[in-house]
Amino acid sequence: MSFNSIFAEDPYFLIDDFSGDRSRLNRAWEGFTDQVMGGISEISISRISRENEPFVRMSGKVSLENNGGFIQIRQMLSGPFKPFDGSDYQGVRLKVRGRGEGYYIFLRTTATIFPWKFYKAVFQVQENWTTVDLPWSSFSEGDYGTLRPFRPDKLKSLAIVAYGREFQAQIDISEIGFYR
Repeated sequence: MSFNSIFAEDPYFLIDDFSGDRSRLNRAWEGFTDQVMGGISEISISRISRENEPFVRMSGKVSLENNGGFIQIRQMLSGPFKPFDGSDYQGVRLKVRGRGEGYYIFLRTTATIFPWKFYKAVFQVQENWTTVDLPWSSFSEGDYGTLRPFRPDKLKSLAIVAYGREFQAQIDISEIGFYR
Protein backbone atom coordinates (compact mmCIF):
# COMPACT_ATOMS: atom_id res chain seq x y z
CA MET A 1 0.00 0.00 0.00
CA SER A 2 1.44 3.37 -0.99
CA PHE A 3 1.57 6.40 1.31
CA ASN A 4 -0.95 8.29 -0.84
CA SER A 5 -3.48 5.42 -0.81
CA ILE A 6 -3.51 5.36 3.01
CA PHE A 7 -5.40 8.67 2.94
CA ALA A 8 -7.37 8.07 -0.27
CA GLU A 9 -10.77 7.90 1.49
CA ASP A 10 -10.26 10.95 3.72
CA PRO A 11 -12.25 13.99 2.54
CA TYR A 12 -9.42 16.17 3.79
CA PHE A 13 -5.72 15.39 3.93
CA LEU A 14 -4.36 17.19 6.97
CA ILE A 15 -0.69 18.03 6.45
CA ASP A 16 -0.30 19.69 9.84
CA ASP A 17 -2.31 20.99 12.78
CA PHE A 18 0.89 22.15 14.55
CA SER A 19 0.18 20.06 17.63
CA GLY A 20 3.63 18.46 17.44
CA ASP A 21 7.15 19.09 16.15
CA ARG A 22 6.56 17.20 12.91
CA SER A 23 3.78 17.16 10.35
CA ARG A 24 1.54 14.23 9.43
CA LEU A 25 4.13 13.56 6.72
CA ASN A 26 6.69 13.16 9.54
CA ARG A 27 8.65 16.18 8.37
CA ALA A 28 9.64 19.45 10.03
CA TRP A 29 8.83 22.86 8.58
CA GLU A 30 11.81 24.87 7.31
CA GLY A 31 11.98 28.62 7.63
CA PHE A 32 14.12 30.82 5.43
CA THR A 33 14.30 34.25 3.84
CA ASP A 34 15.68 36.09 0.86
CA GLN A 35 19.00 36.17 2.74
CA VAL A 36 19.83 32.95 0.85
CA MET A 37 20.27 35.21 -2.20
CA GLY A 38 21.59 38.40 -0.60
CA GLY A 39 18.37 40.00 0.68
CA ILE A 40 17.92 41.38 4.19
CA SER A 41 14.39 40.25 5.17
CA GLU A 42 14.10 38.85 8.71
CA ILE A 43 11.96 35.99 10.02
CA SER A 44 10.79 34.67 13.37
CA ILE A 45 8.95 31.35 13.70
CA SER A 46 7.18 30.37 16.92
CA ARG A 47 5.01 27.44 17.93
CA ILE A 48 2.25 28.73 20.19
CA SER A 49 -0.80 27.24 21.91
CA ARG A 50 -3.62 29.46 23.18
CA GLU A 51 -6.99 28.26 24.43
CA ASN A 52 -5.99 24.68 23.52
CA GLU A 53 -5.40 25.67 19.88
CA PRO A 54 -1.83 25.13 18.69
CA PHE A 55 -0.52 27.16 15.78
CA VAL A 56 2.68 28.35 14.21
CA ARG A 57 3.40 32.07 13.86
CA MET A 58 5.61 33.40 11.11
CA SER A 59 6.50 37.04 11.55
CA GLY A 60 9.18 39.37 10.34
CA LYS A 61 10.15 42.26 8.15
CA VAL A 62 9.89 41.73 4.41
CA SER A 63 12.35 44.02 2.64
CA LEU A 64 12.88 44.60 -1.08
CA GLU A 65 16.45 45.83 -0.54
CA ASN A 66 19.29 43.90 -2.23
CA ASN A 67 16.81 42.23 -4.62
CA GLY A 68 14.99 40.62 -1.69
CA GLY A 69 11.36 40.33 -0.84
CA PHE A 70 10.28 37.19 1.04
CA ILE A 71 10.10 35.17 4.23
CA GLN A 72 8.64 31.69 4.26
CA ILE A 73 8.05 28.40 5.99
CA ARG A 74 8.18 25.33 3.78
CA GLN A 75 7.12 21.71 4.09
CA MET A 76 8.56 19.05 1.82
CA LEU A 77 5.69 16.88 0.58
CA SER A 78 7.69 14.12 -1.04
CA GLY A 79 10.95 12.28 -1.01
CA PRO A 80 13.68 13.02 -3.53
CA PHE A 81 12.46 10.62 -6.24
CA LYS A 82 8.69 10.28 -5.82
CA PRO A 83 6.36 13.31 -5.93
CA PHE A 84 3.27 13.64 -3.75
CA ASP A 85 0.14 12.95 -5.80
CA GLY A 86 -2.41 15.62 -4.94
CA SER A 87 -4.63 14.93 -7.96
CA ASP A 88 -7.37 13.36 -5.79
CA TYR A 89 -7.79 16.72 -4.07
CA GLN A 90 -9.24 20.03 -5.24
CA GLY A 91 -6.68 22.37 -3.67
CA VAL A 92 -5.06 23.71 -0.51
CA ARG A 93 -7.02 24.55 2.64
CA LEU A 94 -5.56 26.51 5.54
CA LYS A 95 -6.89 28.04 8.73
CA VAL A 96 -5.16 31.37 9.28
CA ARG A 97 -5.26 34.76 10.88
CA GLY A 98 -2.86 37.67 10.70
CA ARG A 99 -2.22 41.18 9.56
CA GLY A 100 -1.02 42.82 6.40
CA GLU A 101 -1.23 41.84 2.76
CA GLY A 102 1.14 39.88 0.60
CA TYR A 103 0.61 36.25 1.67
CA TYR A 104 0.90 33.36 -0.73
CA ILE A 105 1.07 29.63 -1.00
CA PHE A 106 3.99 28.57 -3.17
CA LEU A 107 3.95 25.06 -4.60
CA ARG A 108 6.90 23.40 -6.22
CA THR A 109 6.59 20.38 -8.49
CA THR A 110 8.94 18.12 -10.38
CA ALA A 111 8.82 20.76 -13.15
CA THR A 112 10.23 23.50 -10.90
CA ILE A 113 13.85 22.47 -10.78
CA PHE A 114 15.40 25.87 -10.06
CA PRO A 115 14.82 27.51 -6.64
CA TRP A 116 13.24 30.59 -8.23
CA LYS A 117 10.59 28.54 -10.07
CA PHE A 118 7.24 27.95 -8.33
CA TYR A 119 3.47 28.18 -8.67
CA LYS A 120 1.72 30.73 -6.47
CA ALA A 121 -1.73 31.62 -5.14
CA VAL A 122 -2.44 34.74 -3.11
CA PHE A 123 -4.74 34.76 -0.08
CA GLN A 124 -5.96 37.34 2.43
CA VAL A 125 -5.76 37.17 6.21
CA GLN A 126 -7.99 38.73 8.87
CA GLU A 127 -7.64 39.31 12.61
CA ASN A 128 -9.90 36.34 13.40
CA TRP A 129 -9.37 32.73 12.37
CA THR A 130 -10.68 32.04 8.87
CA THR A 131 -10.54 29.02 6.60
CA VAL A 132 -9.15 29.70 3.14
CA ASP A 133 -9.61 27.30 0.21
CA LEU A 134 -7.27 27.74 -2.75
CA PRO A 135 -8.33 25.52 -5.67
CA TRP A 136 -5.63 24.22 -7.98
CA SER A 137 -6.97 26.59 -10.65
CA SER A 138 -5.94 29.59 -8.49
CA PHE A 139 -2.24 28.70 -8.81
CA SER A 140 -0.33 30.54 -11.51
CA GLU A 141 3.28 30.66 -12.58
CA GLY A 142 5.69 32.39 -10.23
CA ASP A 143 7.30 35.67 -11.24
CA TYR A 144 10.07 33.93 -13.17
CA GLY A 145 7.84 31.52 -15.08
CA THR A 146 7.88 27.74 -15.11
CA LEU A 147 8.78 25.09 -17.61
CA ARG A 148 5.43 23.27 -17.65
CA PRO A 149 1.78 23.76 -16.65
CA PHE A 150 0.90 23.11 -12.99
CA ARG A 151 0.28 19.45 -12.16
CA PRO A 152 -1.03 18.55 -8.69
CA ASP A 153 0.12 14.94 -9.16
CA LYS A 154 3.78 16.08 -9.14
CA LEU A 155 4.02 18.06 -5.86
CA LYS A 156 7.37 18.41 -4.08
CA SER A 157 6.83 21.18 -1.52
CA LEU A 158 4.36 23.69 -0.12
CA ALA A 159 5.36 27.03 1.40
CA ILE A 160 3.49 29.77 3.24
CA VAL A 161 5.14 32.99 2.10
CA ALA A 162 5.07 36.70 2.90
CA TYR A 163 6.20 38.08 -0.42
CA GLY A 164 6.66 40.83 -2.93
CA ARG A 165 6.32 44.07 -0.99
CA GLU A 166 7.83 45.76 2.04
CA PHE A 167 5.79 45.12 5.16
CA GLN A 168 5.82 43.79 8.70
CA ALA A 169 4.39 40.29 8.32
CA GLN A 170 2.56 38.31 10.95
CA ILE A 171 0.58 35.23 10.09
CA ASP A 172 -0.69 32.43 12.33
CA ILE A 173 -1.49 29.04 10.80
CA SER A 174 -3.40 26.46 12.84
CA GLU A 175 -4.11 23.96 10.09
CA ILE A 176 -3.07 23.22 6.52
CA GLY A 177 -3.89 20.44 4.12
CA PHE A 178 -5.57 19.41 0.88
CA TYR A 179 -9.35 19.33 0.45
CA ARG A 180 -11.57 17.26 -1.86
